[in-house]
Amino acid sequence: MERPLIFVTNDDGVGASGLRTMIDVARKVGRVIVVAPEDAQSGMSHAITMTRPLYLRRVREEEGLEVYACAGTPVDCVKLAFDYLLKEEPALILSGVNHGSNSAVSVLYSGTMAAAIEGSSYGIPSIGFSVTDHDPTADFGDYRDYIGRIVDQVMAATITLPFCLNVNIPNVSPAEIAGIRACRQARGFWREEFEKRCDPRGRDYFWLTGSFQNMEPDAQDTDEWALQHNYISVVPIQVDLTSYPQLERIGDWRF
Repeated sequence: MERPLIFVTNDDGVGASGLRTMIDVARKVGRVIVVAPEDAQSGMSHAITMTRPLYLRRVREEEGLEVYACAGTPVDCVKLAFDYLLKEEPALILSGVNHGSNSAVSVLYSGTMAAAIEGSSYGIPSIGFSVTDHDPTADFGDYRDYIGRIVDQVMAATITLPFCLNVNIPNVSPAEIAGIRACRQARGFWREEFEKRCDPRGRDYFWLTGSFQNMEPDAQDTDEWALQHNYISVVPIQVDLTSYPQLERIGDWRF
């Protein structure tokens, strides 16, 4: 029987070291096709390209592996792959491994998770993986076993579609990881700060900085708590943003 097809993408770009780890894990499961952005696309969320052409470049091809670079966003990569490149439906979509956390509200800004969410909208089980290490040269190979365990669990499980997981791994050695926890997204927000600077030509510009504010630091069922206590967090997410409690409250309003 032919091995299953696994589709892989990311937002850090086709040359990112985290992508190499993701490919290594995927190749143990099946045949792999990769479409990743030509350059880093962090923070692009669900953006798509509409005002310029998209270019697709073959980077690598060998038995059981094809790698392409797309001159677009992570979601462009998924859309282009499904509309043009893929000749069969993949069994699983993997996005990452992202350099930096995508826990809590960061999931809304993440290109990594947007690609996974886009994939799940096609009815394909999808997983986004991130490590809380922003170093672009970081080697995530030590986490292959943990990533593989989660991938194997999804491949073997009977799941209800759409299905998408947001997996975040703490930046500690594998020996220090306390385990894997299914949990919920923490409530919080980013307190942005725009640092005003001056370029060599005397023009003012602004550089985005800031910090995450956890609104429930003592809650022990969230992804933020899990990461702070060296657990790998696994959060099932969905596209439906409807607030059902608020929907009930406004149901009797007279518009």
